[in-house]
Amino acid sequence: MVAVLFIVFLVALAIGVPVAFSLGLASVAYMLGAHIQMINFAQYFFKGLDSFTLLCIPGFTFAGNLMNQGGISEKLLDFADALVGHITGGLAYANVLASMVFAGISGTALSDTVALGGVEIPMMVNQGYDVPFSVAITAASSCLGPIIPPSLPMVIFGVLSGASVTKMFIGGVVPGVITGLVCMLAWYFMNKNKNYALMPKATPREVWTAFKKAFPALMMPVIMMGGILSGIFTPTEAGVVACVYAWAVSTFLYKKMNMKILKRVAIASAKSTAVIMLIVAACQALAMVITVARIPQAIAAAISAISSNRLVVMCLINVFVLIVGLFMDVTPALTILTPIFLPIVVGIGMDPIVFGVTMVYGLCIGLITPPVGNVLYIGIGISKITLLDLLKKIWPMVALYTAVLFLMTAVPGLITFLPNLFAGA
Repeated sequence: MVAVLFIVFLVALAIGVPVAFSLGLASVAYMLGAHIQMINFAQYFFKGLDSFTLLCIPGFTFAGNLMNQGGISEKLLDFADALVGHITGGLAYANVLASMVFAGISGTALSDTVALGGVEIPMMVNQGYDVPFSVAITAASSCLGPIIPPSLPMVIFGVLSGASVTKMFIGGVVPGVITGLVCMLAWYFMNKNKNYALMPKATPREVWTAFKKAFPALMMPVIMMGGILSGIFTPTEAGVVACVYAWAVSTFLYKKMNMKILKRVAIASAKSTAVIMLIVAACQALAMVITVARIPQAIAAAISAISSNRLVVMCLINVFVLIVGLFMDVTPALTILTPIFLPIVVGIGMDPIVFGVTMVYGLCIGLITPPVGNVLYIGIGISKITLLDLLKKIWPMVALYTAVLFLMTAVPGLITFLPNLFAGA
């Protein structure tokens, strides 16, 4: 019956059935074959949505879309350009810096690519930058969205695993910063011998002006994480605060928000949230089926036959996650893999926070690798280059991302340092 479960799911995906319905069909097929009462499917499906924490998903989604439409990307890029635009290859460094800040607002890679890529890629091309390299650095830095808090995939993992979403958020900070620095380092070595045009060095007054304009946007992640860490509000309440703040900034300061745009943003956010929620609900039913079928135990036995060493087991899981990420988007992959691997990593004594951050990170690499590679295709759509041209330039960054993934696995303190520090405080 386990074979039926996976066959139905893969066939449904292959013929174009949406992921959430594919998950539901696979669960129903198994339950019918195993003679499990169908009322269980309905119960677990709705149980998957019965979570206070999940309310932060529409909050952060709406807040990110509000800031996308409210002029935040231009203000962040202007400030980053004022800081490093005069350095050789400075627009690329500004691109990464803007992505790191924007990641603290949107929580998704696609929002980052659309909002910043649509501005930064044409700007870099106009300054004489190599087009595939420009798209590659934009796509790679956009993957910081789900790593640096707030992160929608981390919220989903917290709901599925019972892990603290706050600790997940804090645990993603150091890996996110390291990855941003890695992107800059990769850009430096790949382009250090190229004579790109330099932007005029901004005067202190120009830097100050750019900072003042970007300050409201820069304060948004500070307010959210500061409120969460200080205990003023929970991650769920932070989503509501983010919405109110984003609307106020977009309307009264940047003056790019009106009722017509607000309505369009609300509808788009509702659609995005509905898709995520439907997948999470379907995966809760699938998690019940996976537990009944004892799939985690079977996989654990197979891994134990190879090695019982904690590091080896985690590296094997990383490889599996990377392979899954090639063919599936982050949210459905996360909701499927969490109930399978969580009992295994808990059994070997691994901190669920470490596992959650590394799995989210590993799946994010799939955003810049084909055949799925959603971020790649957005970059191609903006720049009109071929996928092959982009892959030739982005593979070193994919390799460095992968190296950071295994570094986090070998040195879990990179993830647990800040959560433990704040817990101690």
